[in-house]
Amino acid sequence: MRPATAVVADLIAGISPFDDLERRHIATTLDWLGSTDDIFRTAKPNIPSPHLAVYTVMVDPEAQGVYLGQHRLAGLHLPMGGHVESGEHLLAAARREASEELGIEAEFDVVGQQPVLLTNGTVGTTPVHTDISLWYVIRGVRTRRYTLDPSEFDGGRWWDLDPYGLSATDPHLPRFLRKLDSILLPETHR
Repeated sequence: MRPATAVVADLIAGISPFDDLERRHIATTLDWLGSTDDIFRTAKPNIPSPHLAVYTVMVDPEAQGVYLGQHRLAGLHLPMGGHVESGEHLLAAARREASEELGIEAEFDVVGQQPVLLTNGTVGTTPVHTDISLWYVIRGVRTRRYTLDPSEFDGGRWWDLDPYGLSATDPHLPRFLRKLDSILLPETHR
């Protein structure tokens, strides 16, 4: 296993699964990482499949909001994110995506610099392939306006941190919000 793959495997092995689905996704991903070093997308849209991606989910924990953009290609309300570049550390990819798509320097002070969730799958209209997505949390301010990259998004808006009140989005976003809630308010989940 090459060093870049080993770093990813160690990071993923450190994620505490939220549910049986995430437990399966983590196990499948660790098996995949043990079988290949071909983990970064090299050709759009799906070479190789699977490959690594990150979501950089902007939340305002005080105002109970999550910021989603209307993604042009996927046709869904999604967090910012994208594919991890060859040899790029996952946290660096999350920082880069926040800079490219939101025009901000990401603040990872809500839950720290570790990914909150790992998912396998792809959303939208791209040819079928598997993104191994790591979900990071960055801080936003619900009263602030954010300008998204117009080549990727038709604007964005704040939504309540309600896993049941979301519009068309990544099917794992409600699970992400429930897991985030269990981290932010652990006493209510005992």
